[in-house]
Amino acid sequence: MDLDFSDEQSMLREMVRGVCSTASSLEQVRALEDDPIGYSPEFWQQLADLDLTGLMIPEEYGGSGMTALEGAVVYEELGRALAPSPHFVSAVLSAGLLLRAGSDGQKEALLPQIAKGSAIATTAWLEPKNGFGPKGVQATATATAGGDGFVLAGTKWHVPYAAAATHLVVLARTGTAPTDVDLFLVDPKADGVTLTQMFSIASDCQYQVELDGVRVTEADRIGSAGTGWATWDAVLDEGLVFLAAQAIGGAAYALEITVQYAKDREQFDKPLGAFQAISHYLSDAATAVNGGRILAYEAAWSLANGRPVEGRDVSALGPMAKLFACQTYRNTTAMGEQVFGGVGFTLEYDIQLYFRRAKALQISWLDDPALREKVAAQVLDQPA
Repeated sequence: MDLDFSDEQSMLREMVRGVCSTASSLEQVRALEDDPIGYSPEFWQQLADLDLTGLMIPEEYGGSGMTALEGAVVYEELGRALAPSPHFVSAVLSAGLLLRAGSDGQKEALLPQIAKGSAIATTAWLEPKNGFGPKGVQATATATAGGDGFVLAGTKWHVPYAAAATHLVVLARTGTAPTDVDLFLVDPKADGVTLTQMFSIASDCQYQVELDGVRVTEADRIGSAGTGWATWDAVLDEGLVFLAAQAIGGAAYALEITVQYAKDREQFDKPLGAFQAISHYLSDAATAVNGGRILAYEAAWSLANGRPVEGRDVSALGPMAKLFACQTYRNTTAMGEQVFGGVGFTLEYDIQLYFRRAKALQISWLDDPALREKVAAQVLDQPA
């Protein structure tokens, strides 16, 4: 098993790290906390100019046609820098939904724009007091009397970058069966759409989206009737791979700055790292980060090659990778806070930026219990 990166992948890593250091530094991350747009247009334009917004979109739609391995490299660097952008919801999830189930017209109209970064699509999935499964989708799509469209009604929570989006991909219920859920393209400026900013522990950019009598046409539906949940579930499993890489990137950098602090900060005339308890905390974190990185890239390799690893495909490896990587991210940053001591919680120190985002990522896009359920279903379904 070859775990080395190719020269091209190493160059991609260096390029993304360089862009993040200049156009999305931690000072700029701080400046964008709780910002209603939530990202730097200049940074987004640089990603587009470098063909990173279309990294995994096929060349026929204006993308670069790279694999999930290159995607994982990019996301590890985005996580390392805490770089805020709508890349995941637009270039990964929304583009993935269109590629899997969109009509030819939808693909030709939207994918080139998403690849160029000129269109930003975001996903409206979760709802107040509802769960992650298909029954959690209670927003409704009621067919119009003429049968040529639908009327959407309901409330969505935690919709990323909705104020900057040109398109919403809304999950809405079209029937009474648990999986009677469809996907609809919605104009965020359409009549009946109301956006209200929400605030999170990560100080990132999220919105409540209220849908009150929003009209869409049959041409706005992604995929055939009743297939929306299956499409969403499959694309989300793939997206978890990149969230795992993002988490490991953040955990790795948090560990780096914690190790450096343990070397520099002295107590009782010796560095903190010289104390056995502290050194063991750091060694445990280094082991977990390395293990999480391998698991994330194993999942990315499986996705890139369309092949299972030890009998498990991305529907199991994606949840496994995010579960372990996000636990590692949260635990590493929590340990870092302890090593830094009281100053670690002050705004001047970077470790608190990573600690807050680690917890936010852990409970987003399927939390630990939901991920465990997915992994358990795969484990229990396998023959003994």
